[in-house]
Amino acid sequence: MPQPSGFGQWSALTERSLRTMIRYGELVLAVVAPVVFGLSFYLPLKFVMQVRGIDYAQFLMPIIVLQSMAFAAITAAQLAAHESGTGLTARLRTMPVLSAVPLAARMSGRLVRSVVSLAAAIGFGCVIGFRFSAGPAQTALFCAMALAIAVVLCLGADAIGTLSKSPEATAQALTLPQLILGMLSCGFVPVEGFPEWIRPFVRNQPISQFSIAMRDMADGGVTWQVLMPSVLWLVGLAVACTALAVWANTRRD
Repeated sequence: MPQPSGFGQWSALTERSLRTMIRYGELVLAVVAPVVFGLSFYLPLKFVMQVRGIDYAQFLMPIIVLQSMAFAAITAAQLAAHESGTGLTARLRTMPVLSAVPLAARMSGRLVRSVVSLAAAIGFGCVIGFRFSAGPAQTALFCAMALAIAVVLCLGADAIGTLSKSPEATAQALTLPQLILGMLSCGFVPVEGFPEWIRPFVRNQPISQFSIAMRDMADGGVTWQVLMPSVLWLVGLAVACTALAVWANTRRD
């Protein structure tokens, strides 16, 4: 009997991942989460920012998207922890399945979830007044960067979940750093709104750099000088997260 191809294995496991997401309502959550998250910050801070002359819908949109991508990463970690804890990961290693296929299939499912969440976040943004005003190329760059960040975060989260084997513990461990970095960023308020002693950290950490670059992509078009720190952060995180994910999914217990 001929062995299934790597593509066939990837297709079957990806289909399984998508069915699991549909069964447990993950795609519904992917739509609802950015709306709830956006409203929780937009409504109380809108008028405060308007007094300062800031169009808060434009200002807030990047962090809504980034937090939505971070939520996708948390679900990636939970899925990896579940599969590792129930023995599916170990079982696949004993079968004639290419070693890269299970990870690639999980990432494909997470990418679909991220696309749905990104579309929901942009739709919510349009309702509250957000607009892309820098042209289609910058709009495409905005979406591509959001999805690239999602994939990188999902790779790192998948590795953590595979090593942890506990969906609950993994979700708790990843939620706290996400909230801390999100709140200590210029995604919600300008850097000037923070105490002077913490501004260097707020300005230069990755969430802030991603927010600044994506804000420019939506408004007037991002320059390479503004984009470069985000690219460097993204490349560095991609190298680290990919290496960790490959090691976690190919190691032998």
